[in-house]
Amino acid sequence: MFAIQLALNLLWSCIFFGFQSPGLALVEVLLLWAAIAATLAMFWKRSTLAGVLFVPYLAWVTFAGALNFAIWRLNS
Repeated sequence: MFAIQLALNLLWSCIFFGFQSPGLALVEVLLLWAAIAATLAMFWKRSTLAGVLFVPYLAWVTFAGALNFAIWRLNS
């Protein structure tokens, strides 16, 4: 799961900045968010500290998703 969410993180940057496609990046950021949440849950089961350390990352991607949504709406 860690590698999947890491790859999705890189893919979001390529879609949003490289392809300049905020709509597709919005779909991708939702997948990224789900992958991060799944990774957080898996890490939490193994080590509470590891799970807690993923919380700010999930919060940041939530904020980035809201910004992505706003940019998509303003440019549609």
